[in-house]
Amino acid sequence: MTDNDVLFPHTEAHKAKGDWNPIWDKLAELDAEFLEAYLAFRSVPHREGPLPQKYKELIMIAINAATTHLYAPGVRRHMQNALKAGATQDEIFETIQLTTVMGIHACNLAVPILIEEVEAMNKANNDS
Repeated sequence: MTDNDVLFPHTEAHKAKGDWNPIWDKLAELDAEFLEAYLAFRSVPHREGPLPQKYKELIMIAINAATTHLYAPGVRRHMQNALKAGATQDEIFETIQLTTVMGIHACNLAVPILIEEVEAMNKANNDS
């Protein structure tokens, strides 16, 4: 266990599970304690609870694809996580459709990412 594991457990946990946004590297340089506090707050809805991980990832896709956010790296990361958690292409697409109620831009952003991620998953499954 390193000093960082003790001082910044949420930061290290996000890095370890691959749920790391590269933007956070700069934030950590500026104020590691602030980043740790944010990640602690952000992790609350992701802890073990009544919603299966697949549903949480579908919700995170909707949040990241929403017209008010339109964050492509988050859409991609949560699509990858949703597929790993057992979500189907149809379930992810329906999530995008529901999000599109806020504005068609959600569809414009998320559908190409969905196609890329499903193709990547299929290729990885065929290669193994």
